[in-house]
Amino acid sequence: MCGIVGYIGQKNSIPILLEGLRRLEYRGYDSAGIAFFHEDNLMVYKQAGKVAELASLVENIGMAPNLGVGHTRWATHGEPTDLNAHPHWDCKNEIAVIHNGIIENYMTLKKKLERDGHVIRTETDTEVLAHLIEDYHKKNHDLFTSVRLALLEVEGTYGILVIAKNEPDKIIAARRGSPLVLGVGENENFVASDAAALIDHTRQVIYLEDDEISCISANSFTTKTIHDLQITKQIEEITFDLEQIEKGGFDHFMLKEILEQPESLRNAIRGRLRVDEGKVKLGGLEPVLDRLYKARRFIITACGTSWHSALVGKYMIEQLARIPVEVDYASEFRYRNPIVDPDDILFVISQSGETADTLAALREARSKGAGVLGIVNVVGSSIARETDAGVFIHAGPEIGVASTKAFTSQIAVLGLIALFIGQRNNLPHAQCKLLAEDLAALPNKVQKIFEQIDHIKAIAEEFKNSQNFIYLGRGSNFPTALEGALKLKEISYIHAEGYPAAEMKHGPIALIDENMPVVFIVPKDAIYDKIISNMQEVRARKGRIIAIANEDDENINRLAEFVIRVPRTLNYFGPIINIIPLQLLAYYIAVARGCNVDQPRNLAKSVTVE
Repeated sequence: MCGIVGYIGQKNSIPILLEGLRRLEYRGYDSAGIAFFHEDNLMVYKQAGKVAELASLVENIGMAPNLGVGHTRWATHGEPTDLNAHPHWDCKNEIAVIHNGIIENYMTLKKKLERDGHVIRTETDTEVLAHLIEDYHKKNHDLFTSVRLALLEVEGTYGILVIAKNEPDKIIAARRGSPLVLGVGENENFVASDAAALIDHTRQVIYLEDDEISCISANSFTTKTIHDLQITKQIEEITFDLEQIEKGGFDHFMLKEILEQPESLRNAIRGRLRVDEGKVKLGGLEPVLDRLYKARRFIITACGTSWHSALVGKYMIEQLARIPVEVDYASEFRYRNPIVDPDDILFVISQSGETADTLAALREARSKGAGVLGIVNVVGSSIARETDAGVFIHAGPEIGVASTKAFTSQIAVLGLIALFIGQRNNLPHAQCKLLAEDLAALPNKVQKIFEQIDHIKAIAEEFKNSQNFIYLGRGSNFPTALEGALKLKEISYIHAEGYPAAEMKHGPIALIDENMPVVFIVPKDAIYDKIISNMQEVRARKGRIIAIANEDDENINRLAEFVIRVPRTLNYFGPIINIIPLQLLAYYIAVARGCNVDQPRNLAKSVTVE
């Protein structure tokens, strides 16, 4: 996810671009850059780091260009370096492109362009767009047509802005799967990936739809589809304040991020899963395949929510790959002199890639000769740099302190890893194909759960004044219970504990009375009857039962006071489905209690100290 902003008019574009990028920095912050015209030259300034560093770079350049485009990056292809930062040029430095999204066929396009004599200078997927546009521009097409024809060859997602030296009076904007909004002013126009970058300048906006392309000048704009059909766009009025727009119209980042999970799951899976073949390809692990396949055991270490995803990963890897897995708190790992040898592989999981305890565990394992692999969200983070190899989860920036979409994306990636190793270790092809199909179906299943938001709100209202909660699950849904309890305690400050359901009899059952809410995760799987027995034990003691159950479970209503329905899925991936209503329940209880959902007390998004 990246931030995009463009301006054309009578004013100095540089302050407008920089302020827009600051507003969009939550969307990506590992590098930034701007491109503009000055005295018939196309100028590009870019560098790794925050927008503030770019601002320092350009503050004394002494230019006041009236057209420019800017970008703040969340790296996907290529490390966050000065070279890989946007904008990107064509061969002659006469066309500049900024891009949000992923060009899935960029390697095919890159090879074709290089055969034709183009020199690709970066590791990014974006640069191929500049060269592809250049090819059409050399055939005497205008810039608009060149961009349109180039996009016909592109597979993947994009929100792009393009400017060219020989047409210095226009910006070309196009989108597919990545938002772009045009801001309409008086003798000036704007374009950005989020209206947050525009609201200081105009409230008149036009939203581009997928496969639309627009030519923007200071006084006008024209829009077509990439298939050359003319479109008439309607101007709309922004009615939200700035804070709301930054959150996409949601009250809190946490809710926005919960609802983004269908897309974040797609991003975690995209390009890695061949459903028709039942196969997984993980390019990030290719440098260590020999060592990975020869590993005696895996150790997964993490903190907080990432530790819960590691527990789910243990279940999946042991079941599908038949390799023993240990899961350790990173904060405890190095202090117990762990038994680690060169035949072991340590996976470290961290959303930020900067978690201090997890970094310490990584270094401890490396000092003992183990291979170290990362599962992180932030490209260029310390863990990403220090591990031997790894897999990015591509969840995009997560602003809410209580992790939501990173958790489900981590489990999806762990599922890919389990299937990846399992297919090498003789997991039957029919099972591989079934697993691949189920994994690919998860985003749509998650989307379906959102139909029950009003029902979940009502349950939250019922229990908003509770002082304690118990969450119970079995198998891979025990860590789901832990995560559900963590979400509630993090943001609502209600004491909550997660347990394996069968362990309830060994202590927690003493707490159950008519005032105790008990959340059961009860999918119809091989141990369904066992957890039904646990529910009967709670019911006999008058506990108030909330059940997360499958849509086709007709018996659950006789045991549970409240039921939240979820689609069926294979038990390996059940935690991805079952955590969604628990995230929503925690969120709406916290809102009902008047808590600061996005910034709960005493917590930080990235824990960089021990």
